[in-house]
Amino acid sequence: MSDFTAVIDRRGSDSIKWGRYAGRDILPLWVADMDFAAPPAVLAALQERLAHPVFGYGQPGPALTESVLAHLESEYDWRIAAEAIVWLPGLVSGLNIACRAIDGDVLTAAPIYPPFLSAPRLAGRTLHRADLVADDAGWHWDKNALAAASTVNTRLFLLCHPHNPVGRCWRRDELLDLADFAERHDLIVCADEIHCGLVLDETRRHIPFASLSPQAARRSITLMAPSKTFNIPGLGCAFAVIPDAALRRRFLRAMDGIVPHPNVLGLAACEAAYRDCGDWHRELLAVLRANRDRVELTVDRLPGLKMHHVEATYLAWIDARGLGLADAQAHFEQHGIGLSDGRDFGAPGWLRLNFGCPPATLEQALSRLAAGAAAA
Repeated sequence: MSDFTAVIDRRGSDSIKWGRYAGRDILPLWVADMDFAAPPAVLAALQERLAHPVFGYGQPGPALTESVLAHLESEYDWRIAAEAIVWLPGLVSGLNIACRAIDGDVLTAAPIYPPFLSAPRLAGRTLHRADLVADDAGWHWDKNALAAASTVNTRLFLLCHPHNPVGRCWRRDELLDLADFAERHDLIVCADEIHCGLVLDETRRHIPFASLSPQAARRSITLMAPSKTFNIPGLGCAFAVIPDAALRRRFLRAMDGIVPHPNVLGLAACEAAYRDCGDWHRELLAVLRANRDRVELTVDRLPGLKMHHVEATYLAWIDARGLGLADAQAHFEQHGIGLSDGRDFGAPGWLRLNFGCPPATLEQALSRLAAGAAAA
């Protein structure tokens, strides 16, 4: 058993999350890393690797590849060939590589994780947005907006699945609609599936986009990593699954000379995470479900704030426009809670709250959230 109630002091460490508010009484619930210790099996694998004194250039071994293949098959009933895997130092690298590898305009749906908005620009591509729709039933795709945003020059669709920040775990019928759209418009689909291990609703199951059909697989780049689920983003290890050999060659060419290999500690951690951490993962999901429920209950009671149910991720997407604030993020910082600014996601007036933390930390943060809402 792991202790998910332990409050680990990260102040004064190398943490970007906690360093933002160094010397200030502000609880950081912004960037997407959790305040939980990494799984014991991962820590043991790192200690074993550290016992070997040479840290030269590394490469993924057969045991690591097997752990990935077995994990994808057992968790998602997705069988892939080993040669379809392309190792990366991080998922954001993968988004940027995809934008460089595929000629033409890029399409995505906002609100969205900020690198989806910056990667096309950095690659010199034109970005088209089709905003998601929120109604009483929750967040969903706007098919008419997708069709209107796609042009004859659009060649790449960036899909976030599960979706950051709105917390949707897309259903099979929704994914099939997107696959049909991609087929009709001849789009490559780059699917960021880094939160696939964080489906909180027990009635939902993550379905990799590429697993829908052979046709979907041929036009897909799937980006995955153990970093979010097992809280090891600082170890820099991710991978792309690209079943189509020609598409994989384009992706690899775009990597040449600019993308480093994953580091050897990240490779060791990845293998252990996928192979040995099933019990830890189940415990984590139970804690996150309880935290999610606590956040939703609190926000539902606060005037001026709204949110939809979070099916997946440890991120709450909160509509603060009802408070009438010019800068909602700055306002809540003044009340001791640091949240992500919705403007960075293409949605001014919204806030993202990371509830991947011990319950005691979350309770303190929600008290500050309530105080900030009352003072607006």
